[in-house]
Amino acid sequence: MIPNQPKLAQNITHFARALRKAGLPIGPGRVVDAVEAVAAAGFTSRTDFYWALHACFVSKPEHRVIFSQVFRLYWRDPRFLEHMMAMLLPAMRGVQEEKPAKPGEKRAAEALLDGTQPDPEQIENEEGTEVEFEATLTMSAEERLRTLDFEQMSTDEVARAKRILAQLSLPVKPIQSRRLIAAPRGPRPDWRRTLRNAARHGGEIQTMARAKRRIRWPNLVVICDISGSMSQYSRIILHFLHAVSNAKGAGWAKVHGFTFGTRLTNITRHLAQRDVDAALAAAGAEAQDWEGGTRIGECLHQFNRDWSRRVMGQGAVVLLITDGLDRDDPEALAREMQRLQLSARRLIWLNPLLRWEGFAPKAQGIRAMLPHVDSFRAGHSIASLEELAQVISNPDDLGEKARLMGLL
Repeated sequence: MIPNQPKLAQNITHFARALRKAGLPIGPGRVVDAVEAVAAAGFTSRTDFYWALHACFVSKPEHRVIFSQVFRLYWRDPRFLEHMMAMLLPAMRGVQEEKPAKPGEKRAAEALLDGTQPDPEQIENEEGTEVEFEATLTMSAEERLRTLDFEQMSTDEVARAKRILAQLSLPVKPIQSRRLIAAPRGPRPDWRRTLRNAARHGGEIQTMARAKRRIRWPNLVVICDISGSMSQYSRIILHFLHAVSNAKGAGWAKVHGFTFGTRLTNITRHLAQRDVDAALAAAGAEAQDWEGGTRIGECLHQFNRDWSRRVMGQGAVVLLITDGLDRDDPEALAREMQRLQLSARRLIWLNPLLRWEGFAPKAQGIRAMLPHVDSFRAGHSIASLEELAQVISNPDDLGEKARLMGLL
């Protein structure tokens, strides 16, 4: 224990409880380790204190953002209570910040307030006047959740969103093949089979054989960005991808999943597991570049070279999920995007950045990719994923591509 500083040990314990409520797997053993680590490192430097607790409480890359936000609110911000109220009461005037909450900030606020909601009637602003609330144009909790940005969801909202996505499906219409199959009432005469039957009866045609075009189901290929800027979106979208992979009656011949950051990883076999947590844990263990950098052009080159012929046959539909923020050669990126589009029956790009009004293709990666997609849509909420079924069945749906192409 820390000599003569029992308050600090208690604060570290409360801080650990907040982290646990925010989703970090922290037990009593880690709390004891954290207290001993602070005793060894001392409390004279904020940087040393931060990294001592970080080393004890953070075990996965995805926990870094939550730890940073909880640490800032708990240890550094003297007005963190008002800030947390602003996170949980976004309509509150006088406390709400104009800029959107940072990733993980709302989860941190919920954890520190222990799930309690402040009473609006008892909250007063700095001048002592009662805070007013705007109650017009409110929506139900479920409607709000469907339109809420994945990155701004709390821990409870993320769990509810995953449950909704697990029930969604992505149906697709079958494709009519050029090949014919026998059908007693088919619309086309089958001359070859008719002549074979006639040969068995001395050349006399007794019945006219009929045929129809065979139908087949396309493959779905999902290529998902798991870099640092996409981590929160990609985790939830992979839950949706797992539900699509295991949905019955959706019609897809095969669902293939790939992740990329600085390298391409095939996670198709992991998505076949029925348990979603086990499937995503296995996928995360194999993809070693979670929350890293982004090399879209190089990863698409790997896909086109190593996997395109294996998974893109029979008219596959491709979902590319990325923000398009890439610093590699834009010309090489454009070439790989063009090759990917030519190999696919349809190439649909989901970009979370489209959630912002007035979005413009200013980044060189987005400008290089946009001309080579068939549809450009947002992918930041449950509602945007629910619209995918309509987009896939409507070949004329361009999304935001037509508007943004005029800005290039």
